[in-house]
Amino acid sequence: MTEPTSTKPYMVRAIHEWCIDNNMTPHLLVAVDSHTRVPIAYVKDGEIVLNLSYGATKDLQMDNDAVVFSARFGGNSQNLYVPMHAVKGIFARESGQGMFFEVVQVPLDENALKRSDESPESKKKVTNIKKPMLTIVK
Repeated sequence: MTEPTSTKPYMVRAIHEWCIDNNMTPHLLVAVDSHTRVPIAYVKDGEIVLNLSYGATKDLQMDNDAVVFSARFGGNSQNLYVPMHAVKGIFARESGQGMFFEVVQVPLDENALKRSDESPESKKKVTNIKKPMLTIVK
């Protein structure tokens, strides 16, 4: 019997939808690592908080492997890639309500280094992502 997929991406999408339905601003807390593509100038203590509202993002896609979108930082548009293993939490800015997760460190695959000029989609195929543990914070 195969192991079931992680519940984490489903919870991230659900909390995002809940925030939008309640006119709140969804924010994503991310542990930045070598697999994550975010503007480094905005990273503090190895983390970044990203606004995931539809007004702040363009082409937002959340699948079981990653959160991918474009956003403006300092007036410049940037393409962001957040692998699901790097998501520490998703919450409403206005209330702080949401869900937070344990982050498991994923070692960088040697092949990923050799293909650093390829798209994020190709990189996620060469990572060995361990299953995260889910922690609910009230």
